[in-house]
Amino acid sequence: MKINLMGEPNSSYRLFFMSILAALVGLSAGIISFVLYNLIGLFTNLSFYHRFSFQFVTPQYNTLGLVAIIVPVIGGLIVGVMAKYGTSKIKGHGIPEAIEAVVINKSKISGRVAVLKPLSAAIAIGTGGPFGAEGPIIQTGGAVGSLIGQAIPMTASERKILLACGAGAGMAATFSTPIAGVILAVELLLFEFKARSFIPLVIATAVATATRFQLLGPGPMFHVGSMNFDIANDALYYVVLGVLCGIAAVIFSKTLYWTEDQFEKLPIDPLWWPAIGALGLGIIGFFIPKVFGVGYDTISDILNAHFALNLLLLLLVFKSIALMISLGSGTSGGLLAPMFMASAALGGAFAIIVNRLIPGANLTPAAFALVAMGAVFGAAARSTFAFIVFSFEITRNYDAILPLMLVGVISSAIALTFLKHSIMTEKLARRGVHIYSEYDADVLRLTPVREVMDKNPPLAYANEKVAELADKIVKEDFKYNAHKAYPVLDEHENLVGIVTQGDLLKAVDQNSSGKKIIDIASTNLVTAFTDESLFDAVAKMLRNNVGRLPVVERQNPRKLVGYLGRANVLSARLKQLEEESTVENGARFLSWISKRQVNV
Repeated sequence: MKINLMGEPNSSYRLFFMSILAALVGLSAGIISFVLYNLIGLFTNLSFYHRFSFQFVTPQYNTLGLVAIIVPVIGGLIVGVMAKYGTSKIKGHGIPEAIEAVVINKSKISGRVAVLKPLSAAIAIGTGGPFGAEGPIIQTGGAVGSLIGQAIPMTASERKILLACGAGAGMAATFSTPIAGVILAVELLLFEFKARSFIPLVIATAVATATRFQLLGPGPMFHVGSMNFDIANDALYYVVLGVLCGIAAVIFSKTLYWTEDQFEKLPIDPLWWPAIGALGLGIIGFFIPKVFGVGYDTISDILNAHFALNLLLLLLVFKSIALMISLGSGTSGGLLAPMFMASAALGGAFAIIVNRLIPGANLTPAAFALVAMGAVFGAAARSTFAFIVFSFEITRNYDAILPLMLVGVISSAIALTFLKHSIMTEKLARRGVHIYSEYDADVLRLTPVREVMDKNPPLAYANEKVAELADKIVKEDFKYNAHKAYPVLDEHENLVGIVTQGDLLKAVDQNSSGKKIIDIASTNLVTAFTDESLFDAVAKMLRNNVGRLPVVERQNPRKLVGYLGRANVLSARLKQLEEESTVENGARFLSWISKRQVNV
């Protein structure tokens, strides 16, 4: 008899090796960020100022007049051609495509995406697209991580880690927010929080941020002055802002996908859709030039309270409309920066309006703009924690934490109530790919085998006849019918094998009823131990293609102490469901209170 004590292959991850690769991915993401910034600068200068320069400039100060309406259309046509004849994966802001690669494609992204996504985004943004560079950098960084994972022999889980490292590093390299980059990758892509992924992810984002410092300079993307958050006096106003941010998150998500639906109804080739969206952008940009381009400088101005109320309201409305029309048309560009601008304008405008309407209110528009900027996107993307940290990393002001938390969770609660899917996963849900975005401990990892195993399973004996055991089953002995297999013991009560009902039927059909049980039993056993988790036991079942395991003592692997079948495993899940759904009446607590009162 051979007993398999392990039942599974070596599962240790090559952490040191993965960390080296993560550093390489982080370096690549930092370089990609630098290249994309320069490409955006080049195309902006060529399109709006007719000069050859890589300087990162805003298109809002162009002197093209009506020609400025046509510039985005040209960019839209180029992107449409690239999407049709290159790859459709360049459409949109990129993060849903990265999630899709993780969930259904074993974290594999094609090299074509790594090249065409940043190029198409640079063209779209450089010709006036109201997008940020962060989405394309996140997707491209993820593509680089995936490509490295495809070039080197590794598991799909390891490749997923590298993809997430690239995406998180892209976020960190864009905004100089390494902690937020880590959390965003965990919340949106990794679907786990383990040392095997967390360590490489931190390394990747740290290297990407350091690379950004060398190539683009230190400090955050947005430069803000000191802010007075005054949570003690302004808490009620922050609550109201949280409600407004939640409503804004719902409107952003629903409007974006409604716009996409309208483009889907157009009776023309999708190649032309980005140009149509760009025409709407051009018209808006002609009257309000600040909607053109990434708008990082405009966001900084809002966060420093440089704009009056009327301009904030114009940016809130028309930046949002320009974003929906452009991104909904299927062009290429990031979603974060335009939503940041619109939501920061919302927060700043709210503070100014309150100050005008309520005597004695002395809200700081810059503080409310910063809090709203993180809350709206965090709620829409269901990554509230990431954007609480993101906003804090921008200010480095600890006083921002409480307002960010308060407004963030209120807006998130509203978005969860009215949005079935996040702005990141709605597109995937429409394709039939549903993302479970909440994390909890696996009950199979928490439950030891001894808690659910059958401690008194029906047994078979080595010298017992096949006919004798078959008679027990035929007589409808419940104890034997409830199991599909029976541990086999010898005359010394030692475990020597396991026999299934299928083995018995086969023996009866072959007129072998007179054989001993040991002659038809399987003696190459896979066993479980009482102190190991159900997760490890189920892994043994799956890897060895068996549906039940004899449970033995670790010190004596021939001493049978129980039986683990599929029903036992499911009972652990049932217990978890009952704990989550069964409401206890608190009778014991009330009884304890009454006894205490009597004693007193």
